[in-house]
Amino acid sequence: MISKGGINDCSYQDFEYVLKVGLVAPFYLAKCFKDSFNDFGAILNISSTRAYMSQSNTESYSASKGGINALTHALAVSLQGKVRVNAIAPGWIDTFPYKMEQMDLEQHLVKRVGSVDDIANMVLYLCSPKAGFITGQTFIIDGGMSKQLIYHNDEGWSLKR
Repeated sequence: MISKGGINDCSYQDFEYVLKVGLVAPFYLAKCFKDSFNDFGAILNISSTRAYMSQSNTESYSASKGGINALTHALAVSLQGKVRVNAIAPGWIDTFPYKMEQMDLEQHLVKRVGSVDDIANMVLYLCSPKAGFITGQTFIIDGGMSKQLIYHNDEGWSLKR
């Protein structure tokens, strides 16, 4: 995750850096390789659920991921007939040493955080000919976490500050 913070501590240069890495680079990669794809060519951008939901002071990362979603559907239109363009938006994926508590798991409708394999399986599918009729889409892979509306003191949840 490339983030330099947000409204409270992110400089102009830091914000610009995050956009260059997270949004400008994927655009230029697509531009450089657009004429090199075969008949089953696919571009798969990596977004995040942060494009749809945020925590405070995460504007640099959230903006880059929101931009990736827009870039994905724009490229799908511009590159139609040449290459399919999709994105995946992972949620909480277990990629780091973090001691998870039961409440961490309970936030997800599937009662666990995601694994690297959950993401890899979708990548393999979207890049295969089996997904030949899919383009311009962003797929949220978060175990349903973004679909569960949580209110303070509802079903055992509470906001701690």
